[in-house]
Amino acid sequence: MSANMDALIDIVVKGKIKEAKAATQACLDEGIDAKTIIFEGLSKAMGIVGDLYASKKYFLPQVLLAANTLYQGLNLCLPLLQGDGSASKGTVVLAVVEGDVHDIGKNIVKAMLTGLGLNVIDMGKDIPIKDIIASAIDNNAQIIATSTLMTPTLAGMKQVEADLKEAGKKGAIKTMIGGGATSKEFADQIGADGWSYDAVEASHVAAAFLGI
Repeated sequence: MSANMDALIDIVVKGKIKEAKAATQACLDEGIDAKTIIFEGLSKAMGIVGDLYASKKYFLPQVLLAANTLYQGLNLCLPLLQGDGSASKGTVVLAVVEGDVHDIGKNIVKAMLTGLGLNVIDMGKDIPIKDIIASAIDNNAQIIATSTLMTPTLAGMKQVEADLKEAGKKGAIKTMIGGGATSKEFADQIGADGWSYDAVEASHVAAAFLGI
């Protein structure tokens, strides 16, 4: 492993957002290709952050800072991968369902899934279910991941399952849900393929779906 790559991993783990671009550029200048930087540098760093969060050594602010630092590096590397079909290991449509505007959890999930090497289509918050389904079909996504923190919006997650069935895509497109208002029991009840308690678990669920 190069010293530049080690430095980049350390910068992401510690959330040194202002140093991330220069550190990523140093790796590129050294001749390390963008894909290697993403998978063996940035991804590895987010994995370390995930472990620190799981062991309660890191909390949400540190995870968010690391995620934002990760994106500084990704923004440099991703354009260099365009046209490289092997760059992405799968596509996920990510959204907070209609009626809910809480997106901190979603943003951390986005960082973890991007760190896995997935193409994450982040639709944002308060998104109509029909738009989520349409985006998944248009982008040939393998996974739809939705979240909510509010009980009234749980119906939207049930609607995702119904709409997928109607479109003949249930099973072909896996569904995973999360957020404070959800539970494993609720996921089973509506027929979702997976549920996760937090962003780290969400990355494990997605990886299992895609066999990575």
